[in-house]
Amino acid sequence: MLKPISKEAIGEDFNGLLSVQDYSKKPTIEGVQLINLNQFVDDGGALAEIVRFDDAGCLQLIPEFKIKQATFSQVLPGVIKAFHMHYNQEDVWFVLPCDRLLIGLFDARKGSPTYKEQMRFVMGAGKAQILYIPRGVAHGMANPYDKTSNMVYFVNQCFNAEKPDEFRLPWDTVGADFWEVRKG
Repeated sequence: MLKPISKEAIGEDFNGLLSVQDYSKKPTIEGVQLINLNQFVDDGGALAEIVRFDDAGCLQLIPEFKIKQATFSQVLPGVIKAFHMHYNQEDVWFVLPCDRLLIGLFDARKGSPTYKEQMRFVMGAGKAQILYIPRGVAHGMANPYDKTSNMVYFVNQCFNAEKPDEFRLPWDTVGADFWEVRKG
């Protein structure tokens, strides 16, 4: 039978270094949705349905979102693509489950109940998910890993180079350490 030990059973060299990981629910940003998709895995591979449309051409999972353009993006190791923001455009992101990207968001909408709130999480990494990003929420991604990662994203308006709805903020707007892999 295993017997529990106490804090006193840990050497003094390590006792002062002990901490407990934060398992509390992480903050969310008003309107952002991270939706788990069904992923079917068998001995031959995997399958996940990314989007399904209703009769009006809108996403069934996000009925107010009508896709106007789909884009593929590849992110090389060590690259940070951040921050981007739109006044009119909304995004739906899908990172391939066999890849991994660190996603960063913050709410730049001054009238929002979650103004300045930040979200930071990993997409891909064996999970099939889509991420809905409303207009006014600054967004970006980083690939701090050693393998190239791929994503497909959908937007509700076509890109117009003559009048782009694509605004940039510095990658370190919320601090350079935001994009670092957290150790421990």
